[in-house]
Amino acid sequence: MPITNLKNDLQKLANIKQAEVLQHFFKTGKGEYGEGDIFLGIKVPEQRKIVKKYKDLDIKNVEKLLKSKIHEHRLVAILILVLKYTKGDDKLKKQIYNVYLKNTKYINNWDLVDLSAPNIVGDYLFSHPLSVSSSGRRRGRDVLYKLAKSKSLWERRIAVLATFTFIRNNDFKDILKLAELLLSDTHDLMHKAVGWMLREMGKRDQKLLEKFLDKNIRKMPRTMLRYSIEKFDEEKRQYYLKK
Repeated sequence: MPITNLKNDLQKLANIKQAEVLQHFFKTGKGEYGEGDIFLGIKVPEQRKIVKKYKDLDIKNVEKLLKSKIHEHRLVAILILVLKYTKGDDKLKKQIYNVYLKNTKYINNWDLVDLSAPNIVGDYLFSHPLSVSSSGRRRGRDVLYKLAKSKSLWERRIAVLATFTFIRNNDFKDILKLAELLLSDTHDLMHKAVGWMLREMGKRDQKLLEKFLDKNIRKMPRTMLRYSIEKFDEEKRQYYLKK
């Protein structure tokens, strides 16, 4: 079976020393955010070669692969979904979007999220605008606010990273709302994610970022602030750091 062949190809690339490095890097120890994750020790460029080889693997088997306990299996599954989504018609894109949201419990480390959420969730929601609700929020994007309120760190990060696609298209409403919603989030990985997206927004509209900072700076976690002002000139950076 293709999925068995894929796993065998990955197993041939396994590197025990590299696996130990990755398990430390992705915080797989007890109580850490990646607790219990298993690595074969394969670098991303090598995994991308496997993705190209098995790009025609059917969605059902990709979904099975995504449920694996092995990190590289899940990453290859995610990258195949992204590739299929990018090249697919609207019907396939909708199917992949739904499969993705149904399986968020397996998209459970920052590399899996960051390499997929903008390209699948973000792109689908940007490409399928629905009617605006009375609150001014586009109903199709309500899923982001549901994810942002999740107990799952990774679902919250998916919500934030999905806005990268909006930001690239100069659509800033949702990152501003989500950033404000997540100001009290306690996890450092969320502080970094929100700060990163605010920085990307600020590269396109610095005045809007400054307006957000002036309103929320006293409530922002330090890491979120530092990430968001990374592209400011030194004088302005110091102004906000001291404020």
